[in-house]
Amino acid sequence: MFLAGSSIAIGGLATTAYMGGYRLNTTPSEPLGLWRIEALHRPVEVGDLVFVCPPVTAAFEEARGRGYLRHGLCVGGLAPLIKTVAGLPGQHVEITDHVIIDDRALPASSVRRTDGEGRQITPDPGGVVPPGTLFLHSSFASSYDSRYFGPVPDAGLLGLARPVLTFDP
Repeated sequence: MFLAGSSIAIGGLATTAYMGGYRLNTTPSEPLGLWRIEALHRPVEVGDLVFVCPPVTAAFEEARGRGYLRHGLCVGGLAPLIKTVAGLPGQHVEITDHVIIDDRALPASSVRRTDGEGRQITPDPGGVVPPGTLFLHSSFASSYDSRYFGPVPDAGLLGLARPVLTFDP
């Protein structure tokens, strides 16, 4: 009886937290722990740390199959990404062995040719960030971000990412 009651209480707490915009980050791209989605009441800016639902594309399906992404409640069954907005529509992105945006090198943006398991990973070709999209980045060296999947639709933007109870592993 205790276990059944505890299970119901935990389930209720998890549902309430989810409905309140709380998310658990279990990937090293940003500190691990509890985060909250905060509504964005202004245009998104470079430097904003955001939650974004990835689009349903072949690149993201492959990334899920490789284990780069977690399962979640975004369309397509993926969890939202926590990334920093590094480029906005109209900005020029060049991807070489690192990322350059409008002729300025993006810090901590080394581009890898293989993933942690030695599998080939192809960088995005770069170009001008199209209207209605965002170029996303994480300073974590092994992050799967726009260096590899390119700009994502801003329609997937859920809001700002605010740490609640987090820690760096």
